[in-house]
Amino acid sequence: MPQSIERSTIRMIRDDQVPPGPVHVAGWVRTKRGSKKFSFVHLTDGSTPQTIQIIADAGLDGYAEMVAPLTTGASVKVWGQLVESPGQGQKYEIQAERVELCGLADPDSFPLQKKEMTYEYLREIAHLRPRTALFSSVFRVRSLVSFAIHEFFHKRGFQYVHSPILTTSDGEGAGETFTVTNFDLEKVPLQTSPGSGVDYSQDFFGQKSMLCVTGQLEAELLTFGLGNVYTFGPTFRAENSNTSRHLSEFWMVEPEMAFADLQETIDLGCALIKGVVRKVLEEAEADLEVIVKRNEVDPRPWLKMALEEDFKRISYTEAISILQDSGRSFEFPVAWGEDLKSEHERFLCEEHFKAPTVVYDYPRDLKAFYMYLNEDGKTVAACDFLVPGIGEIIGGSQREHRLDRLEQQLQAKGIDSEHMQWYLDTRRFGSVEHSGFGLGLDRLICWLTGMGNIRDVIPFPRVPGNCSF
Repeated sequence: MPQSIERSTIRMIRDDQVPPGPVHVAGWVRTKRGSKKFSFVHLTDGSTPQTIQIIADAGLDGYAEMVAPLTTGASVKVWGQLVESPGQGQKYEIQAERVELCGLADPDSFPLQKKEMTYEYLREIAHLRPRTALFSSVFRVRSLVSFAIHEFFHKRGFQYVHSPILTTSDGEGAGETFTVTNFDLEKVPLQTSPGSGVDYSQDFFGQKSMLCVTGQLEAELLTFGLGNVYTFGPTFRAENSNTSRHLSEFWMVEPEMAFADLQETIDLGCALIKGVVRKVLEEAEADLEVIVKRNEVDPRPWLKMALEEDFKRISYTEAISILQDSGRSFEFPVAWGEDLKSEHERFLCEEHFKAPTVVYDYPRDLKAFYMYLNEDGKTVAACDFLVPGIGEIIGGSQREHRLDRLEQQLQAKGIDSEHMQWYLDTRRFGSVEHSGFGLGLDRLICWLTGMGNIRDVIPFPRVPGNCSF
């Protein structure tokens, strides 16, 4: 068998892109069984949740050195003949003509076991969990969704822009930021005035710097020159929350549209969610099957609901009335001026409307400084997208484009306007109404897959007390 034959992936074979005949594959052993005469090796290569069966005759040249030692986790290259399989559950198998052992996996020390392993244990070996059927499926869905998002915005003429990861601005104003410094932490310079704190003028950037909590503010700057833009990248929040819904490093999708109001942003968000759901249902069925089998939670009914049903659109005030009139005893009280909790959000979309729901016009005190103040003076043009199975998945708003109102909001939130002059400049020079939203990719993947913990949908979760790998 010539080694020059081009390597095929298992997905290509499963999708009938490789005709029967000579074939070359490579991957990792999922299972191996056999007798004195044959070995049956199930190989996975990460391209699909399915495996391909390799049949290796004991008379094969090099069998004792290359095939006999194989155990779960070992890596091999195989050349042989792709033939129709007489067995059930697979269309093709490979009759090996040459096997090259790449790397062994000592069964006595290999951390991945054939028995079912807990998610907690697998998080401790996050560098190996992509080798499992479950997590390889989760991460393939994540890849597919990321591509679908880029495709969605590209087709609509949005420009993909890169917002900075290092910044001097706390975009949300909440103070939950990671400070970035090159100070020797044993010798941090202090200002000369007693009690004045750290002298950041001596730091690398000459002022206090941090990891960004959002790319939105920079996206706003870019939308004033490029029109419709979107960012897609990592963001960071030093929120000490050890929950199944929080990460310290997470990925955000943040589109921004010039000359657009809140309703146009709501329309965009609805279209994005439906487009991503359609892509997953059409192209990730095999991966969803693996995930559902392991979790015993099937997200497809609520995904189909989100795809088939129109989004209900209600004001925050209407939502409060619905919740108060529901007769339901909620853990958290329902009152105008209080933020909606997950139980409230899920009641609205899962039980009351039985459809994905957008809630808009929230009390100004609940939202960030940059949101457009409505004429009532009490609410801002903000919106949250609620989907069955998880609750809020998108948060957005029309941005405050009026200079005087924005300066008032900065003052009301206790934010130094001198530090934000670069942001205020966009309101001084050719200001226009504009609008956008933020979509957390990790929470989206939780919803699409039914995974119960956000730490299990990102390859290497960063959370309080853990920044391994």
